[in-house]
Amino acid sequence: MFVQDDLQQRWWALEARLMEQFGKKPDLEAVLFLIGMQETGFIRDKISKEQKQDLMHVAVCTVLAPGGYFILEGKDEDGWPHFKQLKEIPVMALPEQENFLKDYILLYFEQPYWDKE
Repeated sequence: MFVQDDLQQRWWALEARLMEQFGKKPDLEAVLFLIGMQETGFIRDKISKEQKQDLMHVAVCTVLAPGGYFILEGKDEDGWPHFKQLKEIPVMALPEQENFLKDYILLYFEQPYWDKE
């Protein structure tokens, strides 16, 4: 129970930090979208649904890479990263999936370029 409480506290702290930075409380999808934009540098006024999904896919691969689930194979001519899946992501119920992703997202935001305090 304490691990779950700690995860929730750290997630709320990240939400507060992002809310302060962007003026809106992000949900899990918005955080993944932000990571995808950060990793690709893809910033446009209008983004299609497919592009949004691609950005979120890049984010998921990026945040799960430290766990050995994906490895960056390289970037294409447009600068988009491409990943190879190394192992299967565990099958879990939706709440556990969200917590699994949140834990890796929090690890991602602990990287030095996010620490501006």
